[in-house]
Amino acid sequence: MKKDKSVIIWLLSGCALLFIMVVVGGITRLTDSGLSMTDWHLVTDTFPPLSHEKWQQAFDEYKKFPEYQKINIHNDFTLDDYQFIYFWEWFHRFIGRIIGLVFIIPFVYFLIRKRLDAATKKKCIVLLSMGAFQGFLGWYMVRSGLIDNPDVSHFRLSLHLTFAFITFAYTLWVALDLIYPERQTVFVSLRNTARLALAVLLLQIIYGGFVAGLNAGLIHNHWPMMSERKFMHETVLIEQPSLFLNLVEGKSGVQFVHRTVAYFVVGLILFLYYKSRKFILVTSQKRGLNVLLLFVFLQFTLGVFTLLEHVPLWLGLAHQIMAFFLLTAMTYTLHRLSK
Repeated sequence: MKKDKSVIIWLLSGCALLFIMVVVGGITRLTDSGLSMTDWHLVTDTFPPLSHEKWQQAFDEYKKFPEYQKINIHNDFTLDDYQFIYFWEWFHRFIGRIIGLVFIIPFVYFLIRKRLDAATKKKCIVLLSMGAFQGFLGWYMVRSGLIDNPDVSHFRLSLHLTFAFITFAYTLWVALDLIYPERQTVFVSLRNTARLALAVLLLQIIYGGFVAGLNAGLIHNHWPMMSERKFMHETVLIEQPSLFLNLVEGKSGVQFVHRTVAYFVVGLILFLYYKSRKFILVTSQKRGLNVLLLFVFLQFTLGVFTLLEHVPLWLGLAHQIMAFFLLTAMTYTLHRLSK
């Protein structure tokens, strides 16, 4: 099929917006802004309050919920403070609306003009469905922090975050299908290793969401060992009633898994890179592997310093952004080794 640059630009623009969405989502989480908007309206909260009276009404509504009643009421929390956290949650939702329009309107246009072949049309319908589901997950996550607990469920947070990464990766994959329509030789062993590396990377992203949701990066701020120079601190096994719960709900257990899986991600990508040296690869494959290797070491280094520095805002955000770049390189490399 002949390349349609307009469709490719559309899909890559969607990728860029998804990246911005994840960055703003990271800021929203790191500034504890996610529970500032206590209701969910498709139209009426498209713009923030436009008068002091409306701001005061929104602030009074916020005061009815657990985050204010159990935490911020004790912190001399003012209207100015509320406007700050409101902005980041509003901006996060606003970008979500923009993404919806950017995907839907051009899709309808390309559909009417018959610019999409049957395969791309099906993939785009999947993308639109994923976008709608991501919006639902955002609501589902925020709702968990507006009932009794003044924080969102770390399971729902991780699901929302991971699905955003997966939606981005799939959008990029569809764009790459159009950018590289030609077939090439597939080295099955390299492809399968790359698939395994992607699976482990996604597990690491899931646990990154767990760490963020539980604020588990604020303990055991040592490396390469945990507290008291122990590879696995005893708290990993005693915070929760069972081993499984310790590894998915305990702060020490979740951090331990995240630390450990990081080594597997680095090891698998190193193995993939070393293994690829035995094959005659095209330029795009070599480029993908080189960037992937660079990004995984940058991400590992950022993770270590984020932990050692007790998760300052800029480092926590840089770590999340680098995870996005690492997934981008992983998706690109797997695509070039698969098609």
